[in-house]
Amino acid sequence: MAEFGFGNPEIVEEEVDVLIIGGGMAACGAAFEIGQWAKAAGANLKIKLVDKAALSRSGAVAQGLSAINTYCGENDPSDYVRYVRNDLMGIIREDLVYDVGRHVDDSVHNFEDWGLPIWKQPGDEDKSLRAGGKPVRSGKWQIMINGESYKWIVAEAAKKALGMENIQERVFIVRLVTDKNDPSRVAAAAGFSVREHKLYIYKFKCCLLVAGGAVNVFRPRSVGEGTGRAWYPVWNAGSTYAMAAECGAELTMMENRFVPARFKDGYGPVGAWFLLFKAKVMNGFGEDYSTLRADIIKDEKRFGKYGHGVPGTCLRNHIMLEEMLAGRGPIYMDTPTAMQKLAEKMTPKEVKHLEAEAWEDFLDMTIGQCGIWAGENIEPEKTPSEIMPTEPYLLGSHSGCAGIWVSGPTDLPGVPEEWSWGYRSMTTVKGLFTAGDGVGASGHKFSSGSFTEGRIAAKAMVRFALDNKDWKPESSRTTAELVEEIYRPVKTFLEHKDYTTAIDVNPHYITPKMLQFRLQKLMDEYVAGVATYYRTNGAMLKVAEKKLEMLKEDSLKMRAKDLHELLRAWENYHRIIAAEAHMKHIQFREETRYPGFYYRMDHNYIDDENWKCFVNSRYDRNTKQWEIKKVPYVQLIK
Repeated sequence: MAEFGFGNPEIVEEEVDVLIIGGGMAACGAAFEIGQWAKAAGANLKIKLVDKAALSRSGAVAQGLSAINTYCGENDPSDYVRYVRNDLMGIIREDLVYDVGRHVDDSVHNFEDWGLPIWKQPGDEDKSLRAGGKPVRSGKWQIMINGESYKWIVAEAAKKALGMENIQERVFIVRLVTDKNDPSRVAAAAGFSVREHKLYIYKFKCCLLVAGGAVNVFRPRSVGEGTGRAWYPVWNAGSTYAMAAECGAELTMMENRFVPARFKDGYGPVGAWFLLFKAKVMNGFGEDYSTLRADIIKDEKRFGKYGHGVPGTCLRNHIMLEEMLAGRGPIYMDTPTAMQKLAEKMTPKEVKHLEAEAWEDFLDMTIGQCGIWAGENIEPEKTPSEIMPTEPYLLGSHSGCAGIWVSGPTDLPGVPEEWSWGYRSMTTVKGLFTAGDGVGASGHKFSSGSFTEGRIAAKAMVRFALDNKDWKPESSRTTAELVEEIYRPVKTFLEHKDYTTAIDVNPHYITPKMLQFRLQKLMDEYVAGVATYYRTNGAMLKVAEKKLEMLKEDSLKMRAKDLHELLRAWENYHRIIAAEAHMKHIQFREETRYPGFYYRMDHNYIDDENWKCFVNSRYDRNTKQWEIKKVPYVQLIK
C-alpha cells in the first residue's frame, strides 16, 4: 500500500524514433541490428528498448536451451519451407518462412562468435560453424548446444549494440495508442514500472511489438502446489496479440495452438530424446504404439494426404491421444532401451558421458524436470518416464503459427502483391512492426528464427523512421486518460478495501488470481483444453463466447493491492483478448485443421476444399466486435 499512497503516479514521458517492446530473442535481434542500419544511412535515430523484466533472462529462452532448432546449414531454405508447411498442415506464409530460412544461419554464427558453445562432430571441435565446422545434429534442422547461458550471451550482444542507456528494464507496456490525426497509425505506448509508482508514456515514429505468445490462457495440468508450472514461460501473457488487436492490427491463424508432448509434470523437452538418443514411445503395455497404430492417421477421408509421409506434430499427438482414450495408457518414453542401444558400441567412459548428456538436456533448459526425476527416484538409464500432452499455448515461433498478419519480402517470385505493403514485418497498422511470436502463419523459427526476424524488422523500421522523419506523433489519448485506465485496479482496491475485514473477499472487486482461474476454467472446459481431451464444438464455443463476455465485464472490477497485482491484472486483460481471438477463430474455421492440438467434433476432419486458407480477423476496441474472414492460401514452393 505504501508504494501507491493515495496520489497519482509520477509520469515519465519520452519521445523516440523507434521503440522496441519486449526483451526476448526477437527484441535482442532488433537491438543488435538496428544501429548498424541507422549508421549506414547516416542517421542519428533515438532508439529505446522497454522490457517488463530484465533483458539477460527475459523471454522464452530465459532458462536456457539444449538445442537451436532452426539452422539450415547444408539444407536449402526451400526445403525448410516444405518442412514447416508439412508440420503446420499445409497453411503457412511461405514468403515469410523462406525469408527466415535464407537469413537464419548468420544469426547462429553470431551466437557462436559471442561465446555460445555449439556441439561439433569429432574432428571439428575447434572449428567454428562459420569456418565450416560440422555441428552435432539431433534432427535435420536442429543442432545441439550447451545453452544454459544462451539468452545471457545474446542479451549481452544486444546491450552492447544498443547501449544500456537506451534500455529500460522492469517497465510493463500495456497499451498502444493510435495517432490523434490518423487512427490507422500507432503513435504511442503506455505502461508502468513494476518496481516504482511511475507511469511511462513513449511517443515514437514506429515500434516493434515483441512481447511473446501466451501461456496460462488454459488451465494447466499442474495444479495445487504445481500451479504456475508450464512448458511455455509464464510471463508471456498474450500481450503481443492483445495490444496489436486493440490497436486495430489484423491477426491471422489465431485458431492454431501448440500442445507439446512433454515429460509429465516437469514439462521437460522430448526432442533430444527422440532425435539424438533415438528413444521410442510405448503405451502402458510396453507396445511401440507409434509404429503399431501409425495407420490411423492415413484415413484420407478424415486427414487427406497429411497422414502420409512424415506426419506433422499434431498428428503424432493424435495417435498418442487415441491410445490414451482407448485405455492403453500411461504413455512412456522408453529411455532405458534407448540408452542400452547407444551403449552397445561405447566404452564405460562414453556411457557415463551419455548419461551426463541425458541429464544436461534438462539442466540446460528445464531444471524442474531434474527435480521430478530425482524426487521420484527415476534414473533414465533404468526407468522409463511418462510423457503427456500439455495444456494448449498460443504462439508463433515454435510448432505453432498464431499471430499477426505482416508485410513480407518483395524479392520472391509469385508472392501476391497484397502480401507486401511497403515495409517488411509491418502489421496492417502503420508504424507497428512485429517479429518472433508476433508474426502469424510463420512457425518453426524457434529462438534463432525469432532473433533473425527481429533483425529483419530492424532494417525495415530504420527505413520507415527515415521516410517519416518530419512526422510528429500525437497521442489520441490524454495522459490523464491513460493514468485512469492503467491504474483502475489500484483505484478499485483503494475505494473498497475497507468494506470487508478479509482483504481477498469483497463484493466490489476480484483478485487477479481468481479472475485468471475463471479464464482458465472456461477455456479448458469449452475451448478444447485438457478437460475435454482437446475437444469442442459449435455449441460449446457459443457458451465460451457468452462466458468470455461476462469475464470481460468482470475484469473491469479487478483489484491491485500492490504493483505485483497490477502486473497480474494487466496480464489478465491481455490474456482475455488473446483467448477471445483464439476462440473466435476456432468458431469460424469449421473443420479440424490440427487434429491432436484440437478437435471441432462437429467438423472432425480436414477440409482442404473449403478451408485451405488463412483465417484473419480484426478487433474493434470501441464496439468490442470481431470481423473474421478467409484469405486465400498461395503455394510458392512446390
